[in-house]
Amino acid sequence: MDLVKDIHKSEYGQFPDVVVCTPGRFHLIGEHSWFFRDKTLSMGVNLPVYVAVSFRDDAAFHFYFPQLKDRKKISMLGMKYRKEDRWANSIKAMIYGFTSGGFEIKGMNFTIYSDILPSAGFGINTAMKVGSAYAINELQNLKCDEPQILQAMARGNLRFLNSNHYLSDILAAIHSDEKSLVLTDHATKSCQLLPFDYPEKKIILVDTKVPRVNIWNEEIIREPESALLLGELKDRKSYVKGGWRYEENPHEVNLVLSIAPEMIHKKLNSIIKEHQYVLDAWDGLDKGSFGKFARAVNHSHENMRDEYEISCPEIDWVLKRLSEINPNNDDSRNPFNCGRITGKGFGRCLYAILDEKDVPEFNSKLSEFTKIFGFRTSSHIVEPAKGVSIVS
Repeated sequence: MDLVKDIHKSEYGQFPDVVVCTPGRFHLIGEHSWFFRDKTLSMGVNLPVYVAVSFRDDAAFHFYFPQLKDRKKISMLGMKYRKEDRWANSIKAMIYGFTSGGFEIKGMNFTIYSDILPSAGFGINTAMKVGSAYAINELQNLKCDEPQILQAMARGNLRFLNSNHYLSDILAAIHSDEKSLVLTDHATKSCQLLPFDYPEKKIILVDTKVPRVNIWNEEIIREPESALLLGELKDRKSYVKGGWRYEENPHEVNLVLSIAPEMIHKKLNSIIKEHQYVLDAWDGLDKGSFGKFARAVNHSHENMRDEYEISCPEIDWVLKRLSEINPNNDDSRNPFNCGRITGKGFGRCLYAILDEKDVPEFNSKLSEFTKIFGFRTSSHIVEPAKGVSIVS
């Protein structure tokens, strides 16, 4: 953190008044189900993003990202989205989120410090937004509580960036903690922490560098008609975690979804399965059964690959090699490791959870991957981390 302060002083001639630290994040299961008010399982990780801020003597806003060696500046009158501003648009959106809500904002200097660039994924862009929102609130003494900060962020995302407001992204960045996963319930717009304490395991995030190539447009299923169909299949059960699950009878499911075109039918059926995998993983974590949790993760990847169709051969190859490392030959239903594509899909990133002793063998598989496919991967061993905090 001292380095962040020194960089801010070197750039602006003054130390920051506030420094906020926000973790990176990845989703384990359910990140494509938010539109249907289902659940998402996520982990905040120790890939920190620091946002340092100080007041200016004028009404301007200056932004500096040292790892990119990139600087931006804007006035309040010129506060609009510009494609060429790239990463700085996320901070501008948070400023807009507060000003559009009636808050008066004075000029500020921002320093964004992250060893992982926003283009890599892993929740870095969300961490920038959350950190900026909390830094603005603290520095400007706005005294907003969490719901008000979330409202400001929603205005910034929806109106300024013209993008979706992904609640699970934001709640994971705010509420994550050590030895925990974050379960977001999109129906109640709330989250809870689930225990994740397996000291013998290592969590590896892998950027395969495989270019994303969209095979189909996810927006085609995010329509009210699709939500109504799935709503008919939601079965309330008091004994089920979260209070409900989708209809389990395949005949009933097919009967309801039969009016949808074949492709949409297939994707909605995948959404149904994904919710069950979230519940299965949740149950495994509550019972301290890594095997049940891992089985749910592996099944979720198969679902993303075969039914939702957002994986790619390169990622599937890595996860196949992972499954061959230290298999549980005595009980294949309770694997010792697991992995899945994560993020937007159609390429790029995955995560693997495996025994520490098996990490060297997994790394050798990544080297083999580079030789076969030509993409030089980058990987990070991570662990669950504390959510957003004001550190100075």
